[in-house]
Formats: sequence, structure tokens, C-alpha cells
Amino acid sequence: MSLPGHRRTSSSKRRRASHFALKAPSLVVDKATGAAHLSHHVAPGATEYRGVPIHIKGQQQKLEKLLKKSKKQG
Repeated sequence: MSLPGHRRTSSSKRRRASHFALKAPSLVVDKATGAAHLSHHVAPGATEYRGVPIHIKGQQQKLEKLLKKSKKQG
């Protein structure tokens, strides 16, 4: 059987725990929309990311449905 390890002193416990502090997320402001978002993530409401258009699933069907609905009303 193995022996128990050495007792962890209070000072070493505090030194170890000093790395557990929460850090504030680094936010970036989008140039096009002005919305704040995490770096390397798409801003909410953005249509493109780094010059590449964003594909949103079902976006085309939603637009067609809105156009169809607006034509019926008008």
C-alpha cells in the first residue's frame, strides 16, 4: 500500500487557488453593426464574418414566406 502524500500547507493552497479567479470576457465591438461580441465569434445580427457571408439555416424560406404574406395583404 502506498503512503499518503504530504500535507498541503495553507500557503500553498492559497497560491494554487489564486489561479481560480474569474476573468472578464474580452469583448470586441463589430464595425458594421456596432454590437459587442466575443472575439473570433460572429456578432449578433451580422450578415458576414471577415468578408465571408454567413449561412443562416432557413433564412431563404423565411424571406420567401414574408414576401408571400406581404403580397396577400397588399
